[in-house]
Amino acid sequence: MEVLHSLNLWLLIGSLLVLAGIASSLVATRFGAPMLLVFLALGMLAGEDGLGGIAFNDYRLTYAIGSLALAVILFDGGLRTRLDQVKGAITPAIMLASLGVVLTAGLTAIAVNYLLGLGWLESLLMGSIVASTDAAAVFFLLRANGLHLQRRVGATLEIESSSNDPIAIFVTLALIGVLGVERESSFAAMALELGMQVGLGALAGWMGGRFITFALNRLDLPSGLHPLLAVAGAVGVFALSNVVGGSGYLAVYLAGVVIGNRPVRAFANVLSVQDAATWLAQMVMFLLLGLLVTPSRLLESIWAALGIATFLMIVARPLAVAICLAPFGFRKREISFISWVGLRGAVGIFLASIPMLVDLPGAQLYFNVAFVVVLVSLLVQGWSLSWAADLFDVAVPRRDPPSRRVELDLPGQLEYELVGYRAEEGAVVLSDSSKIPSWASPVLTVREGRVLTPEQAGALRAQDYAYFLAPLGRVIRLDWLFAEPAQAREVERAMFGEFSFAGDIPLAALAEFYGLIVPLRLADKTAADLFANQYDEQPQIGDSLRLSGVTLIVRELDEDRVHRVGLKFGAGISARGGKAKHLARVRALVKRFVRQK
Repeated sequence: MEVLHSLNLWLLIGSLLVLAGIASSLVATRFGAPMLLVFLALGMLAGEDGLGGIAFNDYRLTYAIGSLALAVILFDGGLRTRLDQVKGAITPAIMLASLGVVLTAGLTAIAVNYLLGLGWLESLLMGSIVASTDAAAVFFLLRANGLHLQRRVGATLEIESSSNDPIAIFVTLALIGVLGVERESSFAAMALELGMQVGLGALAGWMGGRFITFALNRLDLPSGLHPLLAVAGAVGVFALSNVVGGSGYLAVYLAGVVIGNRPVRAFANVLSVQDAATWLAQMVMFLLLGLLVTPSRLLESIWAALGIATFLMIVARPLAVAICLAPFGFRKREISFISWVGLRGAVGIFLASIPMLVDLPGAQLYFNVAFVVVLVSLLVQGWSLSWAADLFDVAVPRRDPPSRRVELDLPGQLEYELVGYRAEEGAVVLSDSSKIPSWASPVLTVREGRVLTPEQAGALRAQDYAYFLAPLGRVIRLDWLFAEPAQAREVERAMFGEFSFAGDIPLAALAEFYGLIVPLRLADKTAADLFANQYDEQPQIGDSLRLSGVTLIVRELDEDRVHRVGLKFGAGISARGGKAKHLARVRALVKRFVRQK
């Protein structure tokens, strides 16, 4: 009975910690704090030196649970990676994930050697532990903050953080072996082992993703089991790759990429459940890491650890990124932002726990320093993520409409989904049904309890429920048409500007009449081209771009092409007192193009 009582007590403690994490996420969102940091702080508060007083030092259990959580998080990242949108980012991301990790570890070792007085091998081990960016932190913080980054920047960060773990793990284990804990190996043997990890991991991920896709599409499962099949299959791919000597982290990410880029039945349900699984994985992982650390021990090396964290953020990571991205034509602002978002997270702490597991001399020091580095990274870089995106001008100012759509799976086909909306009084679709895209086929209308065909229903009325057959991934256009009136007016107020012009007007013409400075590479482009490139060929009403002191806003769409663009004056123009001149120029521009038409 005592065993059962102890088990129930731990279940109670665990559930209370998760509930506290859920409640704290509301507070974190309100104050803009990175939620991973909040979860970590909650774990520390419940730990040995905190109010909870829970003494927890099971590194093996932490490593096992953390690995499982990372597998779930990486799988989610893979599911949301669209290959048609990351083609230009694959090579630079791989460069960062390989050479970038080695350079970061080597540069950080210089600071470790100076601040901690460790030998060069020990210093390099410490640098390797904290060298890789953490996919969990990058994926979670980017999406939790609602950031939309420029396509190549965001793709580079996500692919790098998902694929750099094998190099960091390999270098860490190799150095532990050289330090005498494991067998000594030649350089050729270590290189072969690294190649096997990457090769077997990639093969396991590709085959596992194809197998899971086949099972999702061919098995006639009861409703609700498709998401569970996907998650369980991902964990199986992760474990199998590790068993055969491959990189499980790389395998599970690639499995997600394969599934996310192929037609999959019930994909919307898979993503919905995956959202919840990812939140739970993040929460449990960082709560457990917080429990594992003893804050009083961190004070023994706190100043050296802070110095290492600062050097890593300001010197080591930026230098490594600049060297790796130099051949790929990234702008200085983009390189600066990618350097700043070198978020450290759970992977660094897990790697630091390996010396603890194998009783490496000075293992506690590695763990304490790594924990402080992660804490500082989440606190400084995580908290300033949105600010840095604006500062370096890599954020895409997109507003996602609050989705109130109903999504229904259509067994037997994989290209379309059935979505339904309630037509609120004053919604745009009621006043102008011609705005409904041609690819959205009306299927039925529910009016006053009756199910009607589109022909029977005629024009939509307020309070109707309209259902459409639409291609996967394009229904966000319908979200805006059925948005509530207050939301629609907010979009209209979202500063479309005092003037609008056709989307096919060349930017060079705008520059000539408005006095803008447009880069030569953009002179022959139109505003529609610019929006198509920035928003992955799927711009939305209200999307905006900054161009030399003014803001261009999507006002109307023709299918997925920008038809009309609004223009908003920047504060700087108004402050200089030259707004009237600019208005006159724009009027002249509009009149000229009207005459030409």
